[in-house]
Amino acid sequence: MPQSAQAILEVKDLSMAFGGIQALDNLDLDVHGGEIVALIGPNGAGKTTFFNCVTGLYKPTGGDVLLTPPGRKTSRLNGLKPNVIAKKGMARTFQNIRLFQNMTVLENVMIGRHCRTRAFVFGAIFRPPQTRREEQDIVDRSYAILEKVGLAHVVNDFSKNLSYGQQRRLEIARALATEPSLLLLDEPAAGMNPQETHELEQLIQRIRDEGHAVLLIEHDMKLVMSLSDRVYVMDYGKRIAAGSPEEVSADPAVIKAYLGESDDA
Repeated sequence: MPQSAQAILEVKDLSMAFGGIQALDNLDLDVHGGEIVALIGPNGAGKTTFFNCVTGLYKPTGGDVLLTPPGRKTSRLNGLKPNVIAKKGMARTFQNIRLFQNMTVLENVMIGRHCRTRAFVFGAIFRPPQTRREEQDIVDRSYAILEKVGLAHVVNDFSKNLSYGQQRRLEIARALATEPSLLLLDEPAAGMNPQETHELEQLIQRIRDEGHAVLLIEHDMKLVMSLSDRVYVMDYGKRIAAGSPEEVSADPAVIKAYLGESDDA
């Protein structure tokens, strides 16, 4: 799918230091509308730290994170709280699933709509007609998202009773409920069997086709190579390669990062 000229996400010279450890070192990255971008690298390369900086869990020690949803002004995200960033149009999932285990599938998605609701304390107490309409809209939109991700048949089940693959899809559904322009997925295929991975690939493609840009961290190289329009490669907090899946897979720096140098090199 052709990418738009406008970058939705621009990351410039992003740095993150923990004491004397430089977890991110002047990292540049961009994501455009209509594309799926993968961020890969060996364990400990700094990928999840990057996600945490971009989404407000960490405050970067240097650089800029700029978000420009289609038709909206550019926002500098540095130092903003995660809920504010979600409202501006970026949502994420986590490497370790973070669902409300004792809430239903529908309730988990409805929580994702919180940043788009308008009713406050007055509405919650007195429940005027506009509040009741908004509550019904939250239910309807949440159910539609569950249909999209293939979970409508378990809408009233507790999330703790879902299979692992279903829980992964529910976390994506909750992120989609925030209406993001950019969706960040942190190892979405981790722990999935081949059939679940295939279904995930189709879901991510549908999400992109419906107007969401996607940035994912993933270790499943078969999935990365078949799904991504562009790939960034990190090692020791630095960007070491960028390009098409074919270009990065043939890059000597990438091969060295994953396989190491041979003894006779």
